[in-house]
Amino acid sequence: MSGALRILPCLDVRAGRLVKGVRFQDLVDRGDPVEAAVRYESEGADEIVLLDVAATRERRGPSFGLVRAVAAQLSIPLTVGGGIGSVGAAGRLLGAGADKLSVNSAALRRPALLKELAREFGRQCVVAAIDVRREPAGWMVRSSAGTAATRWGAVAWARRAAREGAGELLVTSIDQDGTRQGYDRPLYAAVREATAPPLIASGGCGRLDHILDLARDGRVEAVLLASLLHERRLTIPQIKRALRRRGFPVRPEGLHAG
Repeated sequence: MSGALRILPCLDVRAGRLVKGVRFQDLVDRGDPVEAAVRYESEGADEIVLLDVAATRERRGPSFGLVRAVAAQLSIPLTVGGGIGSVGAAGRLLGAGADKLSVNSAALRRPALLKELAREFGRQCVVAAIDVRREPAGWMVRSSAGTAATRWGAVAWARRAAREGAGELLVTSIDQDGTRQGYDRPLYAAVREATAPPLIASGGCGRLDHILDLARDGRVEAVLLASLLHERRLTIPQIKRALRRRGFPVRPEGLHAG
């Protein structure tokens, strides 16, 4: 890991509302995503990640109106995912205010999409989102918001996604998601050993120590956080102060951070 560990609030949305579940199931309404994005920026978030968790299963494109509404309130980078299946849709999202594009199921169906996006918009805009579940065969990639199995092992797909053009890898442990039992650190160690792009860890954070463990490991460049922040069990200023006290570099907190 090089540079400051980035803190990324994740806004999972469905039907225009902020939601969160456990292991991608039993989604509960958590409020207005625009309000949440504004609050997290004011608290010192380094980026915002907005994921439409229903787009692929509902076989529709991205929610451009919601992206415009969120982007209009932000000055920090915005990563958007859900329903991106073409260069055209990606271009419209960037035009609506997105800074990066998170692609999951569409890339699994057609890996060349990552190459096309990188060629058109630059690798720095392309994030390969990889949802992973432990199975007898090892860490296996799932698609369609975790509902469909694929033939890909997590490390093999991460390597392929990077080769195709992904500038970042957002790796989520479905087993740990929403459990608050900690990140799947061996998963990130395995992906880091095989790939070079910046790695975002997602799934399982339950307390500050879980983030500090990842910082000590030095294998990821960012952590994605959802329910812990939504429920105010932990705040971004608390996280950054704890990292700083232990000697880890952090980016400056927001103007209104407490």
